[in-house]
Parts: sequence; structure tokens; C-alpha cells
Amino acid sequence: MTTVQKIKAKTQKNKATSYHVGQLKAKLAKLRRELIAPPTSGGGGGGVGFDVARTGIASVGFVGFPSVGKSTLMSKLTGTHSETSEIDFTTLTTVPGTVKVHGAPIQILDLPGIIEGAADGKGRGRQVIAVARTCNLIFIVLDVLKPLGDKKLIETELEGFGIRLNKKPPAILVRRKEKGGIAITNTVPLTNIDQDEIKAILSEYKINNVDIAIREPNATADDLVDVIEGNRVYIPCIYVLNKIDAISIEELDLLYKIPMSVPISSREWLNIDELIAKMWETLTLVRVYTKPRGLAPDYSSPVVLRTGKCSIEDFCNSIHKEIAKQMKYAVVWGSSAKHSRGQKVGLDHILEDEDVVHISKK
Repeated sequence: MTTVQKIKAKTQKNKATSYHVGQLKAKLAKLRRELIAPPTSGGGGGGVGFDVARTGIASVGFVGFPSVGKSTLMSKLTGTHSETSEIDFTTLTTVPGTVKVHGAPIQILDLPGIIEGAADGKGRGRQVIAVARTCNLIFIVLDVLKPLGDKKLIETELEGFGIRLNKKPPAILVRRKEKGGIAITNTVPLTNIDQDEIKAILSEYKINNVDIAIREPNATADDLVDVIEGNRVYIPCIYVLNKIDAISIEELDLLYKIPMSVPISSREWLNIDELIAKMWETLTLVRVYTKPRGLAPDYSSPVVLRTGKCSIEDFCNSIHKEIAKQMKYAVVWGSSAKHSRGQKVGLDHILEDEDVVHISKK
């Protein structure tokens, strides 16, 4: 037997192993569910200082181990004082602040430093990660002297709490039915999961009548479990590699190879412009300018909308709930309009960044 054949023989999954792996992953996911949504009885709550009033059009959570420079970055970005020190765990509660980018108020949340085992509740990690789950964007702030090791640890903690970073929900449809047994279809090859694993997962969840349609390339057992659980959140993430003033130019070149990363120095205020630009690009916000009848557009105060909630109706509601009811039609200029002279549209028209809108009332 050749070496390649020996490797294949050792790594080949038999049906019993495949079934067992699927069952085990489903059991682990069910245990994790209690961490993501713990019992509400007994007054567990979010903890003092962790629930903050939300302001702005979007929120960005700073996550990282203690003393990586989160609070310094927060203080300089927003003008909000967040306690800084060389001592670990200086920030003990969520500290909110606001930064304006292109006229859009964005809330920044400086979360207490997490430790390994945070998803299991160590160091109030459960409360910290629970706040991170509600953010529109996460900054994982890392010390450049040990970025990759800390990056992996933090990703593991967030994954364990149902947060999926820089991913989209898998294209897997799970449709339960009253009878008919289990029907599995796939429009892509099943390279990382087989029918035995799928059946094992369904068995663990006591799902006996269901249609499974897999359209996700390279779908895994974890993807299927995520869809069945239904409590995962998919959040974009930027890796903020802090303290670049302590490394060489050659090391800086290596850092730029980490996907979705921005090297900075919060102390020396280096490369912050790139970080803000990357934040704006990742949040995919939509600025819309108003145009009163007979006047030039008001470019000083845009109405800022979220991608996916940027119709004319969303635009009207963000100004006042009654405007949509009173609207006869809207005229739009910009990327979403078919004509440069403006296009007459209804409430369902989808706006794009830097469009100009005039509302004509009944």
C-alpha cells in the first residue's frame, strides 16, 4: 500500500463515523443554545452597565483582550472618555460614544476586555459577547505583536456564542412538514457533508418529516446546524491591528495580508483615516439628500438609511411616519434613477447612496 493510499484509508469516513459526527455536532449546538439564550428566570439579565441606549444609524462594537488599546481608540474617535491604563480590565462596563462619518452618526461601543472562555461565562464574557451580537459591525482590536494567536481565540469565543464573522447565512432550506419523511436535495456537490450526517443531525433534533434543499457550495454539518438552530447572527468584522508604531515596515507589509484588516496606532493616531473609510464601506450605509420644491438639494444633512431598508417608504418614515401616507409620488435623481433629469417613483423604489429625493404630497 502506497503512502497516499494509507492516508486515504486513515482519513476515509465510514457511515458509522459520519453518523456519529453529525449527531455529536447537533448535541454540542443544543448545549450552546443555553449560552446564547440562557433561561430568563431568576433575574439573570444583561448585567449592570452592559445595556446601553442605542443611538445613531448603526453601531460598532470594539471587542478584544484587555489592554490592546480599545479605550484609547474609542476616546480619540468619539471624544468620549473611556478609562485607559496599562493595567488589564480598566474598562468594566460598556462605554458608548458617537462618531459622525459623512454626516451619519455611528455609535461606538467600547466593550470590556474579554478573556479565553468568555463564551462560557468567564470574566463576564457572556454579557460582553451578548452586546456584540446586537452590533452592525465588530472591530476586533488586536495587538500587532501577537495578532494571529489572539485573533483565533477571539473568533472561537464569538463563534461559540452564535456570531458568524464576515459570513452570509448558508443557502440551505429546511422546510418542516407534517408527514412524508425526510427528503434531501442538493444543487451543488456535497463535498463536506453526506446524507448520513444530515440524517444524524435531524435525528438529534427529532425532525422526522422535512424537506432539505442544499444550494450552498461546500456546505458543512455546522452550516446545517446553524440553519436549524436559527439563532445565529451574521456580522461583518474588521480586524484592527493596533500599535504599529512598535513594528518594522517589513512586518507592516505582512499585516496587510490579513483579510479585512487595518493596521493602526491609536496612540500615535496613525492610519485612522483608512480605518474610518473601511468602517463606512463595510457598513454599506445609504445617504439620501432632500430637495424642497423650487430649491437646491440640501447636502448638509443627509437622511442616512441602512442597506436593505432604503426604499422611498423607509426614507419617508425616517423623517416622519405621516409623510408616506401623504405622498402622491417622489422624484429621484442619482444612481437609482433611470434618467438624469429625474424619475417619478412610488414608495417601493429602492434608493442608492447619494440619491436626491423630492416628495410631492397629495
